[in-house]
Amino acid sequence: MQHDFWQARWESDQLGFHLAFVHPILKRNLASFGLQAGARIFLPLCGKTLDIGWLLDQGYRVVGAELSEIAVAQLFEELKVEPVIDEWAGGRRWQHAGLTVYQGDIFQLTAQDLRPVEIGPIDLVYDRAALVALPPAMRPAYAEQILALSDAAPQLLITFEYDPAEKDGPPFPVLPAEIARHYASRYTLEELSRKDVLQSSLNFREAGVTRFVEVAWRLSPKQSA
Repeated sequence: MQHDFWQARWESDQLGFHLAFVHPILKRNLASFGLQAGARIFLPLCGKTLDIGWLLDQGYRVVGAELSEIAVAQLFEELKVEPVIDEWAGGRRWQHAGLTVYQGDIFQLTAQDLRPVEIGPIDLVYDRAALVALPPAMRPAYAEQILALSDAAPQLLITFEYDPAEKDGPPFPVLPAEIARHYASRYTLEELSRKDVLQSSLNFREAGVTRFVEVAWRLSPKQSA
């Protein structure tokens, strides 16, 4: 991963990617996945998103993966809970009640870390800002890792579409054809919504980007033959 880039963003408090509200796409679409109370939701590259507190309030268990220790510390501080911290092979594991965050490199996580037999499977992957945070060369390996960690659990995936000639990411544009390359062998892909959010995306607007479209996807596991 681009460790130095993301560590520097957190150290310098350059958090334009952090929303000061729970993501409307999550609130609008989560119920349609039909999750049971206490279901486990995995948030890759979770940062300190307010979505985590909202999910916990809805009665779900949350598992996060995040590179930055600053982000994880701020997450627990803002939730006003005291974590139990121990070690895992790739970093430190922070836990409190229904929340577990693996701080470290997501590519070092294993399925046994994320879904031990005594705790149970991942019921949903909520990818709000992970796939789009990675440059193209890293995305195939990331997609394979998510499939392995979650056993191809359903996904709520948020991507962006814009002209990369107008601005460099992150977030990077991820078009439908690429999502299909990564995931269509294991999932049925359904576009849930698309909206041009340029007016609320100051950095992209100031850079001269002419179109910045946020797209929500439902990835439903295909039934085995």
